[in-house]
Amino acid sequence: MWKSLLGWCAAVVTTAVSGSVVQSQINLASISALGHRISLGDRLGMTLFDLARFAPVWTLIVAFGFLLAWPVAGLLSRRWPQRRAPLFPLAGFAAIAAALVIMDAMLPVTVVAAARTTVGMLLLGLCGALGGWVYLQVTAQRQNGRN
Repeated sequence: MWKSLLGWCAAVVTTAVSGSVVQSQINLASISALGHRISLGDRLGMTLFDLARFAPVWTLIVAFGFLLAWPVAGLLSRRWPQRRAPLFPLAGFAAIAAALVIMDAMLPVTVVAAARTTVGMLLLGLCGALGGWVYLQVTAQRQNGRN
C-alpha cells in the first residue's frame, strides 16, 4: 500500500510539474507568435512563476484525476497483467484529457490555456502518461531479488 501511495504522489508531482512547464511554454509561444521577443530569462522567470502559482491548482486537478484513473488501471492490470506497462501511462493520459474536457464543458472559459489547442491537449496528456510511467517505476515488483 505504501509503495502505491508513494507511486501516486510521484506521478502527481511529475505530471503537475511537467504540465505546468508545458503550459508556460505554450503561453510564451503564443505571445512570441504575436511578434514579442521573449528572452531566456523571461522564459525561466515565467516558468518559475507558473510553478508557484499555476502548479498548485493543477496538482489538485491531476491528483483527483489519478485517484479515479489508477484504480481502473489497477483492475485492468489484474485482469491482463502482461499489459500493466501500457495501462498506467494510458490511464494517466486519459485522466488528464478527461479532466480538461470536463472543465471545458463545465466552465465558461478554458481554465488551462494550453488546452485550447489540440497540440496543447496532447502535450498535457503526455504529461499524464509520463506520470503513469513514473507510477510504474515506483511500484515495480521485485524480480529475482533485484529492485
